[in-house]
Amino acid sequence: MKSLRIFLMLAMFMALAISTICETQLDEEELGFEDDGNDLPLSESEQSTSLRGTSRFLAQKTRVVMTCNKYPRVCRASGSPGPDCCKKKCVNVLTDRLNCGMCGKKCKYSEICCKGECVNPSSNKKHCGGCNNKCGTGNSCAYGICSYA
Repeated sequence: MKSLRIFLMLAMFMALAISTICETQLDEEELGFEDDGNDLPLSESEQSTSLRGTSRFLAQKTRVVMTCNKYPRVCRASGSPGPDCCKKKCVNVLTDRLNCGMCGKKCKYSEICCKGECVNPSSNKKHCGGCNNKCGTGNSCAYGICSYA
Protein backbone atom coordinates (compact mmCIF):
# COMPACT_ATOMS: atom_id res chain seq x y z
CA MET A 1 0.00 0.00 0.00
CA LYS A 2 2.85 2.36 0.89
CA SER A 3 4.64 1.69 -2.42
CA LEU A 4 1.43 2.42 -4.37
CA ARG A 5 1.08 5.76 -2.59
CA ILE A 6 4.69 6.66 -3.37
CA PHE A 7 4.22 5.64 -7.01
CA LEU A 8 1.12 7.84 -7.36
CA MET A 9 2.88 10.83 -5.76
CA LEU A 10 5.84 10.38 -8.12
CA ALA A 11 3.53 10.14 -11.16
CA MET A 12 1.67 13.32 -10.15
CA PHE A 13 4.95 15.18 -9.63
CA MET A 14 6.23 14.11 -13.07
CA ALA A 15 2.97 15.13 -14.77
CA LEU A 16 3.11 18.56 -13.12
CA ALA A 17 6.74 19.06 -14.13
CA ILE A 18 6.11 18.03 -17.75
CA SER A 19 3.04 20.26 -18.12
CA THR A 20 4.93 23.26 -16.68
CA ILE A 21 7.87 22.74 -19.03
CA CYS A 22 5.63 22.32 -22.08
CA GLU A 23 3.58 25.40 -21.23
CA THR A 24 6.70 27.54 -20.85
CA GLN A 25 8.09 26.33 -24.17
CA LEU A 26 4.79 26.95 -25.97
CA ASP A 27 4.51 30.48 -24.54
CA GLU A 28 8.01 31.35 -25.75
CA GLU A 29 7.40 29.87 -29.21
CA GLU A 30 4.04 31.62 -29.67
CA LEU A 31 5.44 34.98 -28.65
CA GLY A 32 8.46 34.64 -30.93
CA PHE A 33 11.21 34.45 -28.30
CA GLU A 34 14.42 32.83 -29.45
CA ASP A 35 17.39 31.80 -27.38
CA ASP A 36 20.25 33.82 -28.87
CA GLY A 37 22.62 33.06 -25.99
CA ASN A 38 22.65 36.69 -24.91
CA ASP A 39 21.65 36.96 -21.25
CA LEU A 40 22.27 40.71 -20.94
CA PRO A 41 19.52 42.88 -19.46
CA LEU A 42 17.21 44.51 -21.98
CA SER A 43 17.39 48.21 -22.76
CA GLU A 44 14.36 50.41 -22.03
CA SER A 45 13.21 50.40 -25.66
CA GLU A 46 13.40 46.60 -25.80
CA GLN A 47 11.56 46.24 -22.49
CA SER A 48 8.61 48.33 -23.65
CA THR A 49 8.08 46.21 -26.77
CA SER A 50 8.48 42.88 -24.97
CA LEU A 51 5.35 40.80 -24.42
CA ARG A 52 6.71 39.04 -21.33
CA GLY A 53 4.39 39.50 -18.40
CA THR A 54 1.48 40.44 -20.68
CA SER A 55 -1.45 38.10 -21.01
CA ARG A 56 -2.22 36.66 -24.43
CA PHE A 57 -5.58 38.42 -24.43
CA LEU A 58 -3.96 41.83 -24.07
CA ALA A 59 -1.30 41.01 -26.66
CA GLN A 60 -3.87 40.24 -29.37
CA LYS A 61 -4.72 42.84 -31.94
CA THR A 62 -8.21 44.23 -31.63
CA ARG A 63 -10.61 43.56 -34.46
CA VAL A 64 -13.02 46.10 -35.82
CA VAL A 65 -16.57 44.97 -35.19
CA MET A 66 -19.08 45.91 -37.84
CA THR A 67 -22.49 46.50 -36.32
CA CYS A 68 -25.64 46.67 -38.39
CA ASN A 69 -26.69 50.08 -37.08
CA LYS A 70 -23.68 51.58 -38.93
CA TYR A 71 -23.46 49.03 -41.76
CA PRO A 72 -26.96 47.62 -42.53
CA ARG A 73 -25.64 45.45 -45.38
CA VAL A 74 -23.86 43.25 -42.81
CA CYS A 75 -27.16 41.53 -42.04
CA ARG A 76 -27.69 40.52 -45.67
CA ALA A 77 -24.32 38.75 -45.91
CA SER A 78 -24.21 34.96 -46.01
CA GLY A 79 -23.92 33.40 -42.56
CA SER A 80 -25.82 36.23 -40.90
CA PRO A 81 -28.55 35.27 -38.38
CA GLY A 82 -31.08 37.35 -40.30
CA PRO A 83 -31.60 40.24 -42.72
CA ASP A 84 -33.07 42.72 -40.21
CA CYS A 85 -31.23 44.98 -37.74
CA CYS A 86 -32.63 45.30 -34.21
CA LYS A 87 -30.63 46.95 -31.41
CA LYS A 88 -27.30 46.56 -33.25
CA LYS A 89 -27.90 42.83 -33.90
CA CYS A 90 -28.88 41.01 -37.07
CA VAL A 91 -32.12 39.07 -36.58
CA ASN A 92 -34.90 37.52 -38.62
CA VAL A 93 -38.15 39.18 -37.53
CA LEU A 94 -40.13 36.29 -39.07
CA THR A 95 -38.69 33.73 -36.61
CA ASP A 96 -36.99 35.57 -33.70
CA ARG A 97 -38.95 35.30 -30.41
CA LEU A 98 -37.51 38.57 -29.08
CA ASN A 99 -38.27 40.55 -32.28
CA CYS A 100 -41.35 38.86 -33.72
CA GLY A 101 -42.77 40.79 -36.65
CA MET A 102 -40.93 43.97 -35.64
CA CYS A 103 -38.04 45.02 -33.43
CA GLY A 104 -38.74 44.73 -29.72
CA LYS A 105 -41.96 42.68 -29.93
CA LYS A 106 -41.43 39.70 -27.59
CA CYS A 107 -43.41 36.49 -27.65
CA LYS A 108 -44.71 35.03 -24.38
CA TYR A 109 -42.84 32.15 -22.76
CA SER A 110 -45.03 29.43 -24.28
CA GLU A 111 -45.13 31.04 -27.74
CA ILE A 112 -42.86 30.87 -30.79
CA CYS A 113 -42.53 33.26 -33.71
CA CYS A 114 -43.92 31.93 -37.00
CA LYS A 115 -44.06 34.21 -40.04
CA GLY A 116 -43.78 37.28 -37.78
CA GLU A 117 -46.65 36.24 -35.47
CA CYS A 118 -46.45 34.96 -31.89
CA VAL A 119 -48.30 31.62 -31.77
CA ASN A 120 -48.74 28.87 -29.21
CA PRO A 121 -47.62 25.62 -30.91
CA SER A 122 -49.49 23.55 -28.30
CA SER A 123 -52.91 24.64 -29.55
CA ASN A 124 -52.61 26.52 -32.87
CA LYS A 125 -54.07 24.56 -35.83
CA LYS A 126 -51.85 26.30 -38.42
CA HIS A 127 -48.65 25.83 -36.39
CA CYS A 128 -49.27 22.68 -34.36
CA GLY A 129 -46.04 21.59 -32.65
CA GLY A 130 -43.97 23.95 -34.83
CA CYS A 131 -44.17 26.53 -37.56
CA ASN A 132 -46.25 25.70 -40.67
CA ASN A 133 -47.44 22.33 -39.34
CA LYS A 134 -51.13 22.45 -40.25
CA CYS A 135 -53.68 20.01 -38.87
CA GLY A 136 -56.02 18.42 -41.36
CA THR A 137 -59.67 19.41 -41.80
CA GLY A 138 -61.70 18.55 -38.72
CA ASN A 139 -58.62 17.78 -36.62
CA SER A 140 -57.68 19.80 -33.58
CA CYS A 141 -54.29 20.60 -32.10
CA ALA A 142 -53.68 19.51 -28.51
CA TYR A 143 -50.29 19.47 -26.77
CA GLY A 144 -48.62 20.18 -30.11
CA ILE A 145 -50.05 17.07 -31.78
CA CYS A 146 -52.83 17.00 -34.37
CA SER A 147 -55.77 14.75 -33.38
CA TYR A 148 -54.25 13.91 -30.01
CA ALA A 149 -57.30 12.23 -28.50
